Amino acid sequence: MAFGAKKVGHVVSGIGGNGMGQILAAMAAALLIRLFSGPGPASLPEDETCEENDSVNGDDAPPSAGKVLPVTITWRNITCSLSDKHSKSVRFLLKDVSGEAKPGRLLAVMGPSGSGKTTLLNVLASQILASPRLALSGLLELNGKPSSTKAYKFAYVRQEDLFFSQLTVRETLSLAAELQLPEISSIEERDEYVNNLLFKLGLVSCADSIIGDAKVRGISGGEKKRLSLGCELIASPSVIFADEPTTGLDAFQAEKVMETLRLLAQDGHTVICSIHQPRGSVYGKFDDIVLLTEGTLVYAGPARDQPLEYFSRFGYQCPDHVNPAEFLADLISIDYSSSDSVYSSKKRIDALVEAFSTQSSAVLYATPLTGKTGPKQGMKFGKKIAAKRKGGWWRQFWLLLKRAWMQASRDGPTNKVRTRMSIASAIIFGSVFWRMGRSQTSILDRMGLLQVTAINTAMAALTKTVGVFPKERAIVDRERAKGSYALGPYLLSKLIAEIPVGAAFPLMFGAVLYPMARLHPTFSRFGKFCGIVTVESFAASAMGLTVGSMVPTTEAAMALGPSLMTVFIVFGGYYVTADNTPIIFRWIPRASLIRWAFQGLCINEFTGLKFDCQNSFDIQTGEQALYRYSLGGTCIRDTVIAQSRILLFWYSTTYLLLEKNKPKYLQLKAPASEQIEPKLKLEPLLETDQPLPLKQVEQNQQVESTPVDQTEPFILEGAK
Repeated sequence: MAFGAKKVGHVVSGIGGNGMGQILAAMAAALLIRLFSGPGPASLPEDETCEENDSVNGDDAPPSAGKVLPVTITWRNITCSLSDKHSKSVRFLLKDVSGEAKPGRLLAVMGPSGSGKTTLLNVLASQILASPRLALSGLLELNGKPSSTKAYKFAYVRQEDLFFSQLTVRETLSLAAELQLPEISSIEERDEYVNNLLFKLGLVSCADSIIGDAKVRGISGGEKKRLSLGCELIASPSVIFADEPTTGLDAFQAEKVMETLRLLAQDGHTVICSIHQPRGSVYGKFDDIVLLTEGTLVYAGPARDQPLEYFSRFGYQCPDHVNPAEFLADLISIDYSSSDSVYSSKKRIDALVEAFSTQSSAVLYATPLTGKTGPKQGMKFGKKIAAKRKGGWWRQFWLLLKRAWMQASRDGPTNKVRTRMSIASAIIFGSVFWRMGRSQTSILDRMGLLQVTAINTAMAALTKTVGVFPKERAIVDRERAKGSYALGPYLLSKLIAEIPVGAAFPLMFGAVLYPMARLHPTFSRFGKFCGIVTVESFAASAMGLTVGSMVPTTEAAMALGPSLMTVFIVFGGYYVTADNTPIIFRWIPRASLIRWAFQGLCINEFTGLKFDCQNSFDIQTGEQALYRYSLGGTCIRDTVIAQSRILLFWYSTTYLLLEKNKPKYLQLKAPASEQIEPKLKLEPLLETDQPLPLKQVEQNQQVESTPVDQTEPFILEGAK
């Protein structure tokens, strides 16, 4: 699609208006051209895609839906530091952390609160948000070759489960499959794929239940967590990251979630999760563990009994009938109950850190590396993906339109509240301005009613949008990060899907208010009244989208949105006329949706009205009233066009903000060569081999810590 400069100029000038209005229209037109002519989800160039996939894919055929490519992740000398510009101090979130995660094995990152578990997961998944205060360095290898997360498919299950609440579990997975797997064109194949996924995740019993939210009860927390896994598993990722997947769940649901992760690992996925303090049965599902404390590595290797055997060599015995996870958590935690306990626990931890750092070559993972690279196939797969992601703009639009309509039309609690508020406010205003006559005093009464109508309509639409959109934006950001769809189809589908529902409330408001207040009693005037407030409602919703795109939380949006609307209310044409507005503020009435809605309602109401006159200076006609209050000289069509320009401006601004505010992530920087530790030797440990005694470690490393032969065995409190 291509437009010449003259063509765009004619379109903009044809919209009407000048000055600020033409600037807004030009910006909106340029954004619309980019929106409709832009490509689908951003994908890597074919050459780059092929090159990166060379390092991962090694099969003879392109991977189909459900097929997992094995990926072994090795990380060395990961260091993440946070600087404080006020105190000029540096705090290490991670310090020289190394480890390995392999396909077919469940790796758990354990440690006390603040030990760096989530930070390590974010580093491995390249999800550390960019900040000038953060510094990140280290080496990351995939199947033995330096690379990044762009070279393989990965899933990240975060602590917070975000969904469209009015969709069912099956609908959520089906739409995710349609968006992420365009190669599955057959409805039967897609349904079979979704059904298999439901069975694998244990969601068959709740497949047709809505997800729900705080207003509507839906599925349980454990089911939501497994659904989060399902949405991430649609594209058959090689690696699954799960950030504390058991948080907020009871023991039974936590075990069900971890059992699902274990089964996924057995299917060939590389599964890495962070977990705080699991129950004993959950700990038994881990194949490998990484123990962190204050960002440093205490142990990395096989799970179950091996860590207990390792620490027992230093005199720390796990008492009988004690959860090993609790024992390990207490062993590497600092006791802040007293100064003596802080000193002794820090001394113990420092000694353990030094011991493992020295003997890390003796702590092994149980399985060898799997999966060799196949450069030719990687190139073939990369080209296939790059081709699939292009040209699907309208397909994405229809799928997103379907989802947006289901969400808007099924949101019964919100729609009921909006219906009651629309009718209640109409009854209140109609009672206050009951059956206005044609006296001179009714002129200001009519203007006051029309002004509060414009304010009420705008504020209702604004508050509804800013209360919902920040949460929805988080979902959209995650889906766009996975390349599910582009931003243009999403915004257009959201606008169109909300037209039927959003137009219903202004119509109900007008149907109750209009006869009660006895406004201009013709059907055509009533239709224009409803049309003006409907357009204003959509313009206010578009403004709410912009506000929701500017701030990170719902609370901030609820504070900022009404504040901006207050400025537009002040310059809305009733309190300060455009002629009396200071020059530096003359642009605000032109951009105020309240002003244009109020002016349109006044023109619609006063044109053709005759008022009772008792004096020669009285206002005789509605046209005189319009000119008296600086509202004449235009027509309803111009006010609607002005509101449409404002609507397009806010949508265009929302598009730009969402594009600009896409999350930016830090990339790993290679550490200095002298800081890189030698690669771990993955050789079997013979039974006769013994680790270096802690006493000798301290002598060699010159660490001031208590030797093992002088350290009392570690006993948990309450253990007999």
